[in-house]
Amino acid sequence: MYPHFQDAELENWHDFEVESRKEILSLLRGIGGKNQLIRMLIHGESDVCVTSILEVDDQLDTVYLDCSIDREQNKRILASRRLSFETTLDKVRILFAADRIEAATFEGNPAFKIAVPPTLIRLQRREYYRISTPVTNPVRVLIPLPEELGGSTTFPLADISCGGIAILDNKMILGDAIGRNYLDCKIDLPEIGQVATSLQIRNSLDLTLLNNKTNRRLGCEFVNISRGMLSYVQRYITKLERERNARIAGLG
Repeated sequence: MYPHFQDAELENWHDFEVESRKEILSLLRGIGGKNQLIRMLIHGESDVCVTSILEVDDQLDTVYLDCSIDREQNKRILASRRLSFETTLDKVRILFAADRIEAATFEGNPAFKIAVPPTLIRLQRREYYRISTPVTNPVRVLIPLPEELGGSTTFPLADISCGGIAILDNKMILGDAIGRNYLDCKIDLPEIGQVATSLQIRNSLDLTLLNNKTNRRLGCEFVNISRGMLSYVQRYITKLERERNARIAGLG
């Protein structure tokens, strides 16, 4: 049902298939209401578009989605017979799929529309709570690389957990690095200290943004990280969580 999501990628997740239409509508509206970005994967291609839910119309059984500014990509999307979608809502990963997508307009602008999915998947990580790191002043990891790749290079983090980090390699420096180990990496955690650890690249995802730029996100697992270093990571996650809760309270 979800051809783009490999069993190996999901082996550490506890999955729930949601079949209640009321709950599906509620989840989709929650994703739209929080302006959560959604990865739209075009079946049969390594082609990813970042979209968002504009509206969920229960009466018309329709979900309206933002479209890309790339006309050629829009054509590929409309020609696709199967699309997979991935996003998160309140720390839970959400997957759904569509057999058909159509061109539409929403509030006078070009859009896509799909039928409300009959089922969707909620995936809750058993092991590690993952939290996004700051975007405006990003945390960086220094990865020692050979001279032919430019020597030691820093990469911004996208998120962090007690199991690893996700990094952004937008210049595609690391190439096809899945399974590769990088020794003696250093992560500078603001107000906490420097974490030294080895990293293994576990997964890679290229995202085509609405401005037609491509971002590469690499999921990295900590390898042989010491207890002391792990305590730094935990303290930093707690710090981020407190700051986020304070912002939410301030908005309430």
